[in-house]
Amino acid sequence: MYRIGFGIDFHQLVEGRKLVIGGVTIPHHKGALGHSDADVLLHAICDALLGALALGDIGIHFPNTDEQFKDIDSRILLEKSYELIKQKGYLVVNVDSSLCLEAPKIKKHGNEMRAVIASILEISQDDVSVKATTTEKMGFVGREEGLVAYATVLLVRQGV
Repeated sequence: MYRIGFGIDFHQLVEGRKLVIGGVTIPHHKGALGHSDADVLLHAICDALLGALALGDIGIHFPNTDEQFKDIDSRILLEKSYELIKQKGYLVVNVDSSLCLEAPKIKKHGNEMRAVIASILEISQDDVSVKATTTEKMGFVGREEGLVAYATVLLVRQGV
C-alpha cells in the first residue's frame, strides 16, 4: 500500500541567524528565524512524512513552546519523524521538494542537501529531489523577507 504526503513550511529571514537548508549551513547575511534551527526544507519534509499517515504536523510532535526543541538541529526532527513512519510499518520511496527564495543561490549545495536527506530517510540520493526557484522579486520571498519550502513524499508499506 502506498501513501502520499505533502508538506509546506515558511520562515522569516533575519540578520544575525545562520541559514540552514536541507541540513546544510549556507553562507548568507541572513538566516531563518525559528524556535529550532529553522530549516525550512527539513520541516516541510517532516510535515509531508507525518501527513502521509495522518499523524498531524511538525507543530504537534515538536511544539515551538517546548524548550527541548529550542535551537534543535532539524536533522534530529527529521529522524524522529521518520521513526514514527517506520513504527507504522512504512518506508520512504522518494522525496520531491522545492525551495522558494530569492537569495542565496543554492544550486551548489543541492547535492549535499540530497545526501543529508537520503541518509536520514535510508534511501538513495537518486530518490531525493531538491529544486529551487525565485518569485521574480515579488512578495515577501522576492523582498528577501522569508523563504518557503514544499515537499512531497511517497511511502510504501514494508513487505509490499
